[in-house]
Amino acid sequence: MTKKALTIAGSDSGGGAGIQADLRTFSFHCVHGMSAVTCVTAQNTQGVSRVDALSPEAVTAQVRAVVTDIGVDGTKTGMLLNEGIIEAVAEVVQELGIYPLVVDPVMVSRTGAQLIDDRAIATLTSCLLPQATILTPNRYEAQILSGLELNNLADMKQAAQKIHQLGSKAVLVKGGGMTGALKGVDVWFDGDTLTVFKTETVATPHTHGTGCTLSAAIAAQLALGASPSDAVEQGKNYVTQALHYAIPLGQGTGPVGHFFPLLPDLAP
Repeated sequence: MTKKALTIAGSDSGGGAGIQADLRTFSFHCVHGMSAVTCVTAQNTQGVSRVDALSPEAVTAQVRAVVTDIGVDGTKTGMLLNEGIIEAVAEVVQELGIYPLVVDPVMVSRTGAQLIDDRAIATLTSCLLPQATILTPNRYEAQILSGLELNNLADMKQAAQKIHQLGSKAVLVKGGGMTGALKGVDVWFDGDTLTVFKTETVATPHTHGTGCTLSAAIAAQLALGASPSDAVEQGKNYVTQALHYAIPLGQGTGPVGHFFPLLPDLAP
């Protein structure tokens, strides 16, 4: 039977991140993708010019529609945007039991720009993070959640262990925002095992959507029955290959090549 995965996230009109990236990632893994749109952005490779939020009721109606009819084998959340949507999503996730759940907190961009306000961050931390099967904060999100500065591998390990205390079953602190040899190094902690995941560093400026893509790949792997740590390893391998086939679109930062097996002439 075909496995099904649900993304609860924002729409990227440029197609590089958000639900567009998630659905392409699900398709790559031969998982049927479904979506609950939280907000609509006007954006391209150069940035975001407008964001319009859906109502919390509209978001949860989408979730209920797919879960009660089609069913869900794995779920991920991305940009939830505001306190009301976060509260509604946390409630419907718990009510319908749509686990395993990958939470990409989407609080701060990889460059350090805060994307949601402090009240929304507090709600996300208290209501949704404790329900996560896997939480995937980047460097700056991990700093907020742990209260620590992340400058080296020891800091990342300490942060992963501290963030785990917030309630998620496992934490993956992503090193994409780190510098030097730590770029691309991620730290995993599930309460028992502390693991460092390292993949090759791909030299490309076109990295738009890597965070969304990784969390979607992990959710797809979980839907297919992989263990959490294996899902992370396979997800990281997928993103690394997609970076090799990154697409130089527009005048800014292009997306990763989600459908790289179909592009034989673009080998690195």
